[in-house]
Amino acid sequence: MNETEQLLEQVADRVRTSVREHGMALPAPLGSEETARAEGILGFALPPLLAGLYLRVGDGGFGPEQGLLPLRQAVRTYGAQRESGWRWPEGVLPIADFGCGMFVCVDCRSETAQVLLFDPNPGEPDLAWSIDTPSLAGWLRGWLDGTAWFCEESRLGEETDLELAPWTAFRFRI
Repeated sequence: MNETEQLLEQVADRVRTSVREHGMALPAPLGSEETARAEGILGFALPPLLAGLYLRVGDGGFGPEQGLLPLRQAVRTYGAQRESGWRWPEGVLPIADFGCGMFVCVDCRSETAQVLLFDPNPGEPDLAWSIDTPSLAGWLRGWLDGTAWFCEESRLGEETDLELAPWTAFRFRI
């Protein structure tokens, strides 16, 4: 079993445990034709790990905060953001809504599926993009082990100042 397969299994185990413990319903996994349709609309391929989450775990609703967006919603949000005044970068798919206009996004054009945070609250496009984690795998591991900045366990009940590195490459992708 390779690293991606192991990570997908760990996420699936965590989700199954949450479903059992909290009695929540989870959207069913998608079929390959649904992910192919989404990729056709987007004009780029989903990173294998992201596609695996949708194909093997479920169509969103699990993960940090409110969970991953259903794929159709992620595609619609990408299209809307590309048409907005925020100069949304090509190939950067929003995968989770963290509220107050903030989105966690995957750079589908990076080899590692880099995870970015879009926060429009500073009010300037040049300040809206930050690097959350160098890879989707790392982002998922941080959620699984509770060490990511967005995990309550990592904050220990204290407010923290989030100091993420700016993502300046967005200027070349708009």
